[in-house]
This record gives sequence, structure tokens and C-alpha cells, in this order.
Amino acid sequence: MFAKQHEHAHSDANCEEWTFSWWDEGQAIAGYTSYRLLGQSDAWYCWGLWRPDAPLLHITEFEIPRRSDPMIAKASALWAEYACDSPFEQWSLGNETYAVELDDPQDALGLAYGNAVPIASDLEWYANGEIEFIGAGYQQTGVLLGSIETLGGTIEISEIRAARTHRWTAEATLPPVMSGKVVAHLGPRLPFKFPTGDVLDLVLTVDGWVTQ
Repeated sequence: MFAKQHEHAHSDANCEEWTFSWWDEGQAIAGYTSYRLLGQSDAWYCWGLWRPDAPLLHITEFEIPRRSDPMIAKASALWAEYACDSPFEQWSLGNETYAVELDDPQDALGLAYGNAVPIASDLEWYANGEIEFIGAGYQQTGVLLGSIETLGGTIEISEIRAARTHRWTAEATLPPVMSGKVVAHLGPRLPFKFPTGDVLDLVLTVDGWVTQ
């Protein structure tokens, strides 16, 4: 149903999004990133990292001007790239920017004020499952590894569970793709608020991120 070219940006899509999520079953580390192309001019970038007993590292950047290579995002103090190294098999996820440290995840749904700290990540995603159709695109399981440079030192990630999605539509927007039944916010949270007022409020379980 999907060919290799479907991994890349679709010129006829009004809204297109890639997401990657990763988590350790022992809840030692977990993260999420998304990249959304809107029309032919703007892009949205989100990235977050959760660790126990540490501030949440949180990044959102909206109204990013589109470049000739739509998978590279550049804004003030931000560089990020999603690179398809091998269709349906391997992706590279990199960034150099500032993250906001949040002691309370709820702050991400407000003004998200916090201490700005430099980070740089170099992450690799490898598939370990076949693609599965979801509304407007597909999802796939895999593993993630790599490193994240922070002021406190380098965080090394060695092959933890991960998943990704890729969806596109001729409509102006896409609905949230994360799902799952969560009773209250009992697990670690990683929320994002978008310019439209929509909220993606992720809760970590042993099986990955789900939405409240």
C-alpha cells in the first residue's frame, strides 16, 4: 500500500506530520518529538525528554519558515532535522537548540517559563516491525539509541523501545494520533500546546506514551 517515496514530504499535502516516541520499560528515560508541515510555508517542531528526578526538557517552535529541504527546520537558536536514511528501516533525528527546564509539566500548557538550557541530540531510530495503516498514514515500532548533550553531561541512550507515525492530508489539520486508556494522570507527563489551542497531553506507561 505504501511505497518508499511515501516516507518523504508530499507536495500536495496541506498538513503532514512525523512523530517519534521512545521509552524505557523501567521508566528511566522517555521522550517524544513531532514535526508538522503546514501548507507550503510553515512548520511546527516539538521535542521533550522526561527523566525521573530531573526537570522536564521541553521544546516547541512554531511558524518555522519552510526551506527547500522541508525536513530541515531552522529558526532563531534552533536547528533540527529528520532524515530518512533507509525507507521503513532507519531514521536519524538531530537538533541543536535550547530547551526549557520545567519542574511541573503542567507549566507546558501555560507560558512554559523556565530555565533555558542548551541541548544537542543525535538519535537513531531503527524499525523492528512492519508498517501498519492508521488513519491518513501509517505507524511502525522500532528501537531508538543515541546521545543527548546537556549542561549536566551526555545522556547515552542504548536501544530502548520506540515507535513512529507518519500521516498527511489535504485537510488543514490532523487529529492527535496517540491513544490509550489512562485513568487520571498517574504516570509521568509530557504535554504540548499548539497555536490552535489544541493540546497533546502524553502520559507514560510501560507500553509507551498514551494520551489523557
